[in-house]
Amino acid sequence: MAQTPTQHPCLSCGACCAYFRVAFYWREAEPDGIWKVPVKLTVDLDSTYRCMKGTEVKHQNKCVALTGRIGKDAHCSIYQNRPTPCRNFMASYEDGTHNPRCDEARNRHGLRPLCKSDYPPAPETPAGTPQVEKT
Repeated sequence: MAQTPTQHPCLSCGACCAYFRVAFYWREAEPDGIWKVPVKLTVDLDSTYRCMKGTEVKHQNKCVALTGRIGKDAHCSIYQNRPTPCRNFMASYEDGTHNPRCDEARNRHGLRPLCKSDYPPAPETPAGTPQVEKT
């Protein structure tokens, strides 16, 4: 019998963080920026963009903020302050749709592609409780 997942698959994966360049608008790493990405963890790409250290060369190294082992216990050490590309990247089937870029990164690290059953089940709503759709 297959075991039901208890946590989001991204909470142990980290493949995207160790495969793609993480480039973003320079203001995200300023003290008054919206996400306050730690500037000491970034490098300038040009006059408009910075990237996370370790991701300057695509497909070569891992992001400096990634800790743990890819596919085992990897996680972002600056999760609350991660830049926009990290916030916007969707794992395959996280929102119900396939993301080939997720598969590409996972494949590079010897991980199988994600499927819908890799996600924990949605919490049950007690009978009689109105359900509210997310917008």
